[in-house]
Amino acid sequence: MRFSRAVVRRPSPSFAEGLTRADLGSPSLTLAKAQHERYCEELQRCGLQVTCLSTDAHYPDGTFVEDTAVVTPRGAIFTRPGAESRRGEVASIGEALLDLVPSLGEIEAPGTVDGGDVCAVEDRFLIGISARTNEEGARQLAAILRSQGYESAILDLRDLPELLHLKSGLAALDDGRLVAIAALLDRDELRGYPAVRVEESESYAANCVCVNGRVLIARGFPLIEAALAKLHYDVVTLEMSEFRKMDGGLSCLSLRL
Repeated sequence: MRFSRAVVRRPSPSFAEGLTRADLGSPSLTLAKAQHERYCEELQRCGLQVTCLSTDAHYPDGTFVEDTAVVTPRGAIFTRPGAESRRGEVASIGEALLDLVPSLGEIEAPGTVDGGDVCAVEDRFLIGISARTNEEGARQLAAILRSQGYESAILDLRDLPELLHLKSGLAALDDGRLVAIAALLDRDELRGYPAVRVEESESYAANCVCVNGRVLIARGFPLIEAALAKLHYDVVTLEMSEFRKMDGGLSCLSLRL
């Protein structure tokens, strides 16, 4: 899929109060804003028109817009985030997205889905069951996708507590190749996909983003950078230190459509 637009939200003044399991210290809002601006600049260089929503101090995790919707070539499915404190984020994202794409449906209680648990591999969607996405939410999402002609597969990640989301350990490139940690590549649902294995020491870098032929990866992970370059991908590295402190990765920061 070639992307033409992205929706983002700048880090809010309350960014450091967001949810995190990381033990990497408190983030700098100044640095986070600078890193976010560089991220948006790179999306523009990839040919995307970027819509930047205003910050909302009521939602410190609001910059991680990916969790609020699942975007397909046919429209958007609005989620019901697993963290109750984040559910209010969906409304404003919905207003922005509905100016750009049709709605295909939404996840309803008691289902929960975080967009970070959903990875599109060409026309197939991988859905992770995690601490944030429950079985009912995964079932509802799969049904909506099926109604639009998309196949899906559900992966239970609850035996991998180190993964907050599916995309904490997995990404898909334009040509259907995966970038993934070893624990996910062993899953039956992923067998048959060509893949670049991410070493355990660089597991954070598995959350990368392929945008119109470029692969954006977190800076500071030379093994995966070299592996992708060897396969002739156009690799761009971006500093993500402050978002990593808040359990966030590159894919979390935008909805691409």
